[in-house]
Amino acid sequence: MSRRETEDPRSDQQLIAAANAGDEDAFEALYERYRDWVINLALRFTDDRHLALDVMQDVFMYLAGRFPGFELTAQLKTFLYPAVRHTALALRRKHHRSSTAFSLSASVCVFASPPSEDLAPLADAMRSLPAAQREIIILRFADDLSLEEIARAVEIPLGTAKSRLHHALRALRADERLKKYFDR
Repeated sequence: MSRRETEDPRSDQQLIAAANAGDEDAFEALYERYRDWVINLALRFTDDRHLALDVMQDVFMYLAGRFPGFELTAQLKTFLYPAVRHTALALRRKHHRSSTAFSLSASVCVFASPPSEDLAPLADAMRSLPAAQREIIILRFADDLSLEEIARAVEIPLGTAKSRLHHALRALRADERLKKYFDR
């Protein structure tokens, strides 16, 4: 049986309601549904698989502690993103105190593995963006969050999220290495 066939068909809202009622299988289904996303997001901030796994554990412990009584007012990714971000940054700082000062601009990786030659110019262009703009681009196009969800997740006003996305896209369009992607 494939993983898709064994996934719980209930919506996040239904799983949360069931978990609030004490259904441990519902929480496990949420864990299975979002575990890989949390790990991949944590990897962007930590660049370390072991730290990312620690982040995943801490974030799901945090989520479990919210039950019963948890109310979801947005997508679960929108709720989880700040928890992953803050936990990952805290763990990275804790584990890298002896290294140079931590900078988010160095921590948000676009690609988990080295990009192919075709994507190398995009990876380079993304790295050249300010960290805040790069984060918005990734959340919008890699994680498929709406601007409203991004604003909530990153804890910034909606107008700021829109402005960062606009400036990031303008910078990417102006980058000579990416002309072939935008001039079609």
